[in-house]
Amino acid sequence: MKKGNKGEWSELYVFFKVLADKLLFPGDANLNIRAGHFYPIVEVQRKEGGVDKTYTLTPMHVIVDKNGPSPKLVKYAVFQAEAASLLNAIKTSSATFSVPRAENFLNSIGGTQIKADSSLKADIVIQVHDSRTNLQRILGFSIKSKLGGASTLLNAGHTTNFVFKINGPIMTPSDMRRINAITTRNKIRDRVNEILTHGSTLEYKECENPIFNNNLIMVDSSLPSILANALKLFNEKGISSLPVLTQDLETANPLGFDQRHNHKFYGMKIKRFLSEVALGMMPNKVWSGQYNSTEGYIIVKSDGELVCYHIIEKNLFEDYLLANTKLETASTSRHGFGTIYQIGSEYFINLNLQIRFV
Repeated sequence: MKKGNKGEWSELYVFFKVLADKLLFPGDANLNIRAGHFYPIVEVQRKEGGVDKTYTLTPMHVIVDKNGPSPKLVKYAVFQAEAASLLNAIKTSSATFSVPRAENFLNSIGGTQIKADSSLKADIVIQVHDSRTNLQRILGFSIKSKLGGASTLLNAGHTTNFVFKINGPIMTPSDMRRINAITTRNKIRDRVNEILTHGSTLEYKECENPIFNNNLIMVDSSLPSILANALKLFNEKGISSLPVLTQDLETANPLGFDQRHNHKFYGMKIKRFLSEVALGMMPNKVWSGQYNSTEGYIIVKSDGELVCYHIIEKNLFEDYLLANTKLETASTSRHGFGTIYQIGSEYFINLNLQIRFV
């Protein structure tokens, strides 16, 4: 029997659930289903071992592999029962575990893998009918599950370090050693606040990785400075919520935007950044602005219901991303940040950007 964690089994659950529901429901910023708005599902597509398999919806059945040598008809009630059983197994299990019933059913409908191939950019591909345009669209989704631990949107690395110069009263090597010796639970925040107590300030200089810096500029030329200011607030005050950080930036306006007419510069630019990351922008790869086959998310809520977000409804997608993300502190030793260092007569500290779903 195959084993997987809650997130991996959630991928198979979504596969069963969308075929049982026959509809995809867009959500709002708070993961609530929008009343009266849905996409009828035409077909679900899966690729296993380089072989494409289709699961086509008809009024009474799902047709498994309709163009294959031996198509199979499966009633919707079967998918409903299997989805409910798998949901219960996910909720009542921990670590990695097997679900024999779900695996046996998957095998009976021509599947062998509980999750998508790692080489594929989309966790699930669904053809839907868009009643507003009367078009059938093929949409690729990444699956995020609230049945397990929260996943990251932007992973930490040396590539996501922001370099700050320490300005103000003269800092000595002994000051540097004293501050670097702080090893409290919130050592980065305590080190930053000790720098400020010393009378110094942090001046953003650059992203450690020039590719990430240029990717940010591709999205918006102000983004490096905006994210640097968000990192300062996070590490000075311990504010992790991205909606709260964004509002604080709007209020403080560290970049001096013209706000006389109530333009929400920071919110719009941060939403755009989150959207680009969600749709494929990575810190260590040159971003062309071309989206890959994943153009949205399907979220498994804690009660097992599904909501979807897709770039075809850009405002909803961006509202969801901002409302459901936070900054967090990653491993300082692994990613090389949080320690004061000296270059010539000047002192610097790197702060790191990692973003996680709440």
